[in-house]
Amino acid sequence: MKTTITVRHCEIPETLRSHASVVAARVADVASRPMEATVLFDMDGVECVAELRLHLAQGELLVARGAGPDHRTALDRAEERLKRQASRASGRFKSARHAPDVNLT
Repeated sequence: MKTTITVRHCEIPETLRSHASVVAARVADVASRPMEATVLFDMDGVECVAELRLHLAQGELLVARGAGPDHRTALDRAEERLKRQASRASGRFKSARHAPDVNLT
């Protein structure tokens, strides 16, 4: 899986970049067939923001945004939100061909 880390309007240490890669890999383990992950760090006034985007093979895009006093906290909050989305998305059926048979008698 390809992971891209983008930083806007701020600077982050190398340790946070490596932590972001680990977080993206953890979220990808929950999702079914992840293709690409993007981690975006930004500043919104005085608040630190982290956004995680996960592209799945079915063409679905999962996006979670976390905010906090520092970028690590924001990243952890976004990770929890994206894990919930990924676990829900892995249980959904995308087409009728893969849906379970329903007996309507």
